[in-house]
Amino acid sequence: MRSTTLVRITLLATLVAALPGVAAGAEESARGDFAAPFPSGGELHLSIRSGDVRVVGGAEDQLVVRYEGYNADRADEVRVSLARTSPEVAKLRIQGGPRKRITIVVEIPRSTDLVVRMPFGELVVEDVVGDKDVELRAGDVSLDVGDASQYGHVDGSVTSGGLTARGFGVDTGGLFRSFTRKGTGSYRVHAHVGAGQLTLRD
Repeated sequence: MRSTTLVRITLLATLVAALPGVAAGAEESARGDFAAPFPSGGELHLSIRSGDVRVVGGAEDQLVVRYEGYNADRADEVRVSLARTSPEVAKLRIQGGPRKRITIVVEIPRSTDLVVRMPFGELVVEDVVGDKDVELRAGDVSLDVGDASQYGHVDGSVTSGGLTARGFGVDTGGLFRSFTRKGTGSYRVHAHVGAGQLTLRD
């Protein structure tokens, strides 16, 4: 009887896990270093506290959060959580920890659609291929975009500051600077900085 019950429970768990949408609301969390599976070609929404942040293309099917700088030994003060809304879509939230002399490094699959919202600081995105949607209230944003022909739509703006996107023929500064470009590529970029510098690097 006990064996039969165990088999039934195992089969039920397998069926539930296979149902579409069952991953909605699932959350993984940790303090300090963090690693979790994440599929190449997925969509990641990153909500992160102010500070210095680098988002870099790394290993396939893997998401890693690590730390660099003088205060990296205080990484256990940083709270990281990953909430999955589907197998291919998730929201990564990073909160707390020291604000100075520490760089948060987020490694994601090189092929990832990325959405980033961050209050203040310095954000660098490099070696990531896919759609990019980035907004920062104040600070510096530097995005690797590569070949301009990869994009079907690109828009960038600053309320006050500098705007550089030489691959799209833009290098300006001042108040309310913006540009929009249309192309034949498959990727999209939206980038905005309230006050500071926005750079799209080719």
